[in-house]
Amino acid sequence: MARKPGSSPQAMRSRAAKTAAAMASPAAVAQSQPKKKTSAAQFFREVRAEARKITWTTRRETWITSVMVAIMVVLAAAFFSLVDAGLQFGISQILKLASAG
Repeated sequence: MARKPGSSPQAMRSRAAKTAAAMASPAAVAQSQPKKKTSAAQFFREVRAEARKITWTTRRETWITSVMVAIMVVLAAAFFSLVDAGLQFGISQILKLASAG
C-alpha cells in the first residue's frame, strides 16, 4: 500500500511547526524577538520619514466628497421619513380597527 505524499513523520512535524508558528500570539512573537533600542533622534527621523509618505486630499476631492456625503444624508433622511410615515399610518389603522371592535 502506497503512502500519501506528505504523510511522513518529518513532513508532519514540519507542518505542525509551521502551524504553531502561524498561530503564535503577537505577544509571544514579540517576546521571542530581541527589542532594538532606539534613540529619540532616531525615533523622530523615522516619524518624519513616515510623515513624508502621507498624501493629503486636494480641495476639489474634499469638496466632492463633502457634497456626496450631504446628498447621501438627505436621501437617507427622506427614506427614513417615508418609512416612519408608512409605519405610523399602518399602526394607526391597526389601532383604529382594535378600538372600533
